[in-house]
Amino acid sequence: MVDLFSVLGARDGAAIAGWREAAPVSTPVSVADLRARVGAWRALALRTPGANAALYIDDSLEFAAALLGAWQAGKTVWLSADTLDASCVALARSVDCFLGEFPARWTPLHPRQDEACALPWSGPDASFPALVVHTSGSTGEPQAIPKKLSQLISEVSTLEALFGPAIGDADIIATVSHQHIYGLLFKVLWPLAAGRAIHAASLAFPEQLALMLGQRPCALVASPAHLKRLPSHLDWSAAAACLRAVFSSGGPLAPDASVAAGLLLGHVPTEIYGSSETGGVAWRRHHPGSPGAWEALPGVAWRIAPDSGRLEVRSHHLGDDGWLELEDRVSAAPDARFLLLGRGDRLVKIEEKRISLDAIEAALLASGFASEARVIVCPERAGERQVLAAFVIPSASGRALLGAEGKQTLNALLRAHLGGVVEAVALPRRWRYLDQLPFNAQGKTTQAQLLALLGVGDVRPRVPQVRLIERDATPNGEPNGEPDGVARVLLELVVPSTLFYFDGHFTQAPVLPGVVQVDWAIRYGREHFAVAPGFRGIHALKFQQVVRPDVPFRLELKYDSASCTLHFRYFSDAGQHAGGRILFGP
Repeated sequence: MVDLFSVLGARDGAAIAGWREAAPVSTPVSVADLRARVGAWRALALRTPGANAALYIDDSLEFAAALLGAWQAGKTVWLSADTLDASCVALARSVDCFLGEFPARWTPLHPRQDEACALPWSGPDASFPALVVHTSGSTGEPQAIPKKLSQLISEVSTLEALFGPAIGDADIIATVSHQHIYGLLFKVLWPLAAGRAIHAASLAFPEQLALMLGQRPCALVASPAHLKRLPSHLDWSAAAACLRAVFSSGGPLAPDASVAAGLLLGHVPTEIYGSSETGGVAWRRHHPGSPGAWEALPGVAWRIAPDSGRLEVRSHHLGDDGWLELEDRVSAAPDARFLLLGRGDRLVKIEEKRISLDAIEAALLASGFASEARVIVCPERAGERQVLAAFVIPSASGRALLGAEGKQTLNALLRAHLGGVVEAVALPRRWRYLDQLPFNAQGKTTQAQLLALLGVGDVRPRVPQVRLIERDATPNGEPNGEPDGVARVLLELVVPSTLFYFDGHFTQAPVLPGVVQVDWAIRYGREHFAVAPGFRGIHALKFQQVVRPDVPFRLELKYDSASCTLHFRYFSDAGQHAGGRILFGP
């Protein structure tokens, strides 16, 4: 079994540990530089009281240094997928300190610029309680899962034995975050143990990905959410020439999406099935005509529970030697493989009726009006009664019907189609039609994200902090520096870092979406002026610079009552951010 600390300690200090992307070139980070950062974080952790530390850092190389330094100092590291207030409050109940890039409220710690550790290079023993990770929250509230160092090292050794020879010395490039167990293992711990270069950033944009994958031999660590959205109009030929493997985890990748990604990238994605609790369990690659069966990873034993039909596993990736029953139902397939049949915990009670959420989703897809669907249980708008909510990505025919006849018609058709699957009392009561399902940095669609689309359980702000600076609302010809019939207002805005609309936009750094900027212009235009009802269009819409959180900027609004036109301009000391004209009226 590989010893992560011995490998890094024995490597040539001049070797490349990773790369930091900085236009127009990438900057190498040496093994010596990484070891120095490990020492700095170790020194910080040693002088910080307590045994448990929360860690959040976007840069994968700095994260790796902080993680190893904390472990060398005997700290158990708690990972969180984000730094939202609710997540930090939950962490604060269990940890003694916050390391890295948490909001200032939590007094996050960083090493001093000249900090170093004179202690010999070493690592904790295999039984060390190294980590606490959290489940993704895709089916409920995230749960904390402890991991011993031996579990992590065992999984890294399994990955290297099975997939290492095909990858060789290739760089590791990822679209997923290391703050979740999949990204942590594949993007940080495995390459560190095998001496492969890590890319510090997670790449969110396909254009970035196509460029970066084509620079040198590499392996891609991605999720189904990223792989099924690769645009075919980009030139992926250089990427296909450099790639040695493509990995996907976080959920099943549909066969057609797998084939399409394989055609673009030159490699059919290797899917990894597992969870925060189990670690890696099995793998597969789609081939034409194959049933999509999963093959257990080396050292993983599996069986089917006779009473429930659910999968049971036993491996060194678990915390003990016992069998663990999962929520997934399976059936046996040839060659000691298995097929996934859906989650056994997706049976719910609505009005005392047992309902299968999987069956409802399958029926929605079978209608021909949906290309993707998710169904969850949520509170009714009034009262505590539980109802079903359906989130649907319309197919081409569904979108055409939605555009021609509206949401109520499509609702009625889908409800009628579900009549043979579920009793009327348990049909979905709430419907949302989306361009795509929301997903987080791990490529997961979480229960909290879906509930937030309904306005349930998410208290993150949706508007900025606003201060009125100037108001010349005199559209009657009085002197205000504007033509007759034009009113003006100037606002100062500060966007909090916890803004709901930063979620997923983007992984590396939060950016205020353009559609939100337009929405706010209309919102504050209607608040300050007697804007005509109706909407006719937007002209001269431009976005010049991104809007970042916690940085004051200004919004100038002018309303021409004669032409029913709202002019808006976002600007700051850095220059103009966005602007345009919005036309109202019948």
